[in-house]
Amino acid sequence: MIKIAYIGAGSLQFGPLIVQDILMSNSLSQNGLEIHLMDIEKSHLEHVIKHGEYVNKKLGRSAKIIATTNRDEAIKDADFVICALEKDRNIYWSQDFHIPRKYGFEQVYGENGGVGSLFHALRNIKVIMDLARKMEELCPHAMLLNFSNPEHKICEAVTRLTSIKTVGLCHGVFMGREQLSKLLGVPLTDLQTKACGINHFTWFQEIIQKSTGEDLYPKLKEIEQKGDWLANWHELALGRILFRRFGQWPSPASNHYGEYLRWAGEFVIPQLQFFYDPYDGHPWENNQIPEGVYTVDRVDYEREWSKDWSKKLLPVGSTEEIQLENEDGSFKSSGEIATLIMESVVTDKKEWLEAVNVPNKGAIPNLPDDLVVEVPAYGDTSGIHPVQMKPIPEGIAATIRLHASIHQLLVEAYNEQSKDKLLQAILIEPTVNSYRNAVDMCNEMLTLQEDVLPQLK
Repeated sequence: MIKIAYIGAGSLQFGPLIVQDILMSNSLSQNGLEIHLMDIEKSHLEHVIKHGEYVNKKLGRSAKIIATTNRDEAIKDADFVICALEKDRNIYWSQDFHIPRKYGFEQVYGENGGVGSLFHALRNIKVIMDLARKMEELCPHAMLLNFSNPEHKICEAVTRLTSIKTVGLCHGVFMGREQLSKLLGVPLTDLQTKACGINHFTWFQEIIQKSTGEDLYPKLKEIEQKGDWLANWHELALGRILFRRFGQWPSPASNHYGEYLRWAGEFVIPQLQFFYDPYDGHPWENNQIPEGVYTVDRVDYEREWSKDWSKKLLPVGSTEEIQLENEDGSFKSSGEIATLIMESVVTDKKEWLEAVNVPNKGAIPNLPDDLVVEVPAYGDTSGIHPVQMKPIPEGIAATIRLHASIHQLLVEAYNEQSKDKLLQAILIEPTVNSYRNAVDMCNEMLTLQEDVLPQLK
C-alpha cells in the first residue's frame, strides 16, 4: 500500500489535476493507493474528492480517497507528501510587490526573486518547516514534493534544517521548451533539452532535435536575430537580450528571470501587476483583492466590464474552464512530474526528470554544493539523482552566487529568528538602492505581515 498525503489539496485548479495524475498511474495503482487530501477548509476539498472518486470509478481503480483538515493525520506513515500551500495569495503578493516599490525598489514581480520574495519566502518557510519537522516525527522516510513558491528558498530551508528528502517542482522549464518548440518549428516530442540554474532563472545548455541529432542553437540564433522585437515582447524581449549577451536561452519568461536582475524593468512592464487605485485604499485594508497579471501580452483587453466567475474552475488570469478530460473521454495529464517521481521511486524504473529543485552537490560545477538548483535528474528507489551539467557562463553564475548568499542569509534569519540577518539579505538584493529605505521597508513589512511571518528579533 502506498500512502500519499496532499497538503493544500483544496485548490480549484491544481487539486483535481494532481489527484487525477496519481489515479492515472498504473504503477502506483497496482501497489494499492491511499490518498489523503488535506486542506484547512474542508469545503475546499469537496470538489477535489468528488472528482477523485469520479476518476477512481471511471478508471476502475480501488484507491481509498480521504478528505481531512487534520494535517498530522494525513501525513502519518505517508510514503510521499505533496505540498501546495499559499495563504491569501494575491493579498500578500500585492504587499510583496507594491510596498518595496513604494520605497524605490523597482522589482518586476517579487514572487521568487526581488526583495518582496524574501517576505513571501519567510511566510511559506514558517508553514512548510513546521510540516517538515512533523514529517521527521510521523513519516521520517517520506519524500516531500513541494510546489509552493519561492521554490528554491523553501527547499533550501528544508534541506539545510531537516533530514527530510525534498524535491521542488515547477513547470517553468516546460514553458521554455514550449517557446523553443514554437520558435524553431520543432514538435515538443522531437526536442531534447537540458536546462539548469535556479528556479525561474534557468538556462538551456542543450537544444537538440531528436530525430536528426542536430544542435538547434545555430538555428535559434538565426531565428532570434530576424524576429520582430515587439512579438511577445513582454514575455520574451528580456530573454532575447540575455540570449544575445550570455549565449543561452533562459526560462521561463521575462518577468520571472527578470526578478533576479536590477535592470529588468527596461524590458518588463510591471505596472499592471496587482493594479489598484490607492485613492480607494490598499487591498489589504479594504479586502478588494487585486489581480495578478502574468504578462501584459496575455491580458484580455477586450474583456467584459464585469464577469460572474463563480460557476467556473479557472486558472489564474484565464477565462477558460479547466478541461480535465480529452474529447475522447480520456483524462488529461497535468504535465507536472510529481507522479513520475513517485513512480520512479516505487518501481525503481530510471525515469528522466526534466527539471527538479534539489541541492546542487556538484551537478553545476561552478555553483555552491549546498545551493538548491534546478537541474534535470533521474529517479529510482534510492532517490533523485541530478544530471551532471557543464559549468554555466560566468556572468550567469555570478548572479546566481549572489542569490545563493541571499538564500543562506534568509534561512539563517528564519533559523536564528534574526532581523539583522533578514536585513543583510535585503541590503544585498539587487533591486535595493537605499539603506534608509531598506530599514523602513523591512519594518513596515514585518509589522504588516506579523501574523503570518516568523517572529524575528
